[in-house]
Amino acid sequence: MLNHHKIKQDICEIGRRLYNKGFAAANDGNITVRVGENEVLCTPTMHSKGFLKPDDISLVDMTGKQLSGRKKRSSEALLHLEIYKQRPDVKSVVHCHPPHATAFAIAREPIPQCVLPEVEVFLGDVPITTYETPGGQAFADTVLPFVSKTNVIILANHGTVSYGVDVEQAYWWTEILDAYCRMLMLAKSLGRVNYFDETKERELLDLKQKWGWSDPRNTPEYKNCDICANDIFRDSWKQSGVERKAFEAPPAMGPSVAAAVKKEVAAAPAGGDQEALIKMITERVMEALAAGK
Repeated sequence: MLNHHKIKQDICEIGRRLYNKGFAAANDGNITVRVGENEVLCTPTMHSKGFLKPDDISLVDMTGKQLSGRKKRSSEALLHLEIYKQRPDVKSVVHCHPPHATAFAIAREPIPQCVLPEVEVFLGDVPITTYETPGGQAFADTVLPFVSKTNVIILANHGTVSYGVDVEQAYWWTEILDAYCRMLMLAKSLGRVNYFDETKERELLDLKQKWGWSDPRNTPEYKNCDICANDIFRDSWKQSGVERKAFEAPPAMGPSVAAAVKKEVAAAPAGGDQEALIKMITERVMEALAAGK
């Protein structure tokens, strides 16, 4: 049987970390932990996450109805509940406003890939939602296109939401993301961001798979994608208003594209149509460039 008091203490500890890291100013943010098929512990509304006590935590059902607790549950509980409905493996959700990641949310700038090994292993491609007014079901529904393919989501013009097997892990993903966003900004201020290539990226994904971490880029659906170019969530960019402006795409002519071109050239008959061969190579390069936009 789950010890609800201990879980409430854990929630309070994560609340203090959020507040002390500057991820949840004033009464920002909310934290939940699922403790039963139809029961979720939830932080209160209008209460600083840095000064929570176990008695402040309420209990709600999977519709958002408050079952117990002396303080009203968070107004954004529906976002958490939608994630639990879509991901039965998830036991805790953390929502907050980490400054550096939220800057990307405001700018609608996609998070670059193939830069930091730890990010590739622990996070992968990070999506940005469409914007909706926080609190309602429409806001909760903005995560639906992404929730099954990642454990951390940037909420447009709002903040982040991350989730995991417990409240500690749910918090980790946000901390990793914000640290990474800060590193990107610092590197950009020095003049450039260097990317590693697809070969090195695939080495990391192989390690990730061996360690038991799932990643859409390791599935057949994305086997031939441009693995460094945010291909997992690219289809959502137009609707969300996401566009590369601050950070360039990784080099488009990755090893997979180069290998494909080389293979085509090698297979071309000697003395064949050189014009057709040049056209084919040009098309390959243009496809790679388009993938890197």
